[in-house]
Amino acid sequence: MVELTIKKRHAIKKSQLASLMKKLGESIGEDAALYNAQMIEIAETASKFNIYIIDKKPLVMEQEEWAFPTLRGAVLRPFSGRRISVDMGAVPYMINGADVMRPGIVSVTDDVRAGLPALVVDESHGKPLAVVIPLYDAAGIIALEKGKAAKNLHYIGDELWNLEL
Repeated sequence: MVELTIKKRHAIKKSQLASLMKKLGESIGEDAALYNAQMIEIAETASKFNIYIIDKKPLVMEQEEWAFPTLRGAVLRPFSGRRISVDMGAVPYMINGADVMRPGIVSVTDDVRAGLPALVVDESHGKPLAVVIPLYDAAGIIALEKGKAAKNLHYIGDELWNLEL
């Protein structure tokens, strides 16, 4: 992820909230309701992301096509869909920003789609490790024998994880 610089920050309007919840609903289904709040701010950044601040924490990130919970959002408000589970041997690489390689993948939920964000979790505890952009749909990832399955977008210890407001 590129260096995160907040250009401006302000409360969102009801129309923006409806658009955000629609995008979030397309990403994580009914669990999008977990991210609804009275006061939601948007932090416009110099990168290709906008960050939504809910209860004074950066819980959702958005690009033009999609919105998805940040790692902090996935930890504080757990949701069930769009998961790629990796074995414990892949964990040290994931938390250092490595892309997801097929040999480390244990399971993939059926709702994982190519080009749309997914959450990488460890197989033992289900703890969120990274937000990735899969290069293939769930069936394509399972069919792979080797190679890169997903590009790492946001991981523990990166700029967004360490963002203090």
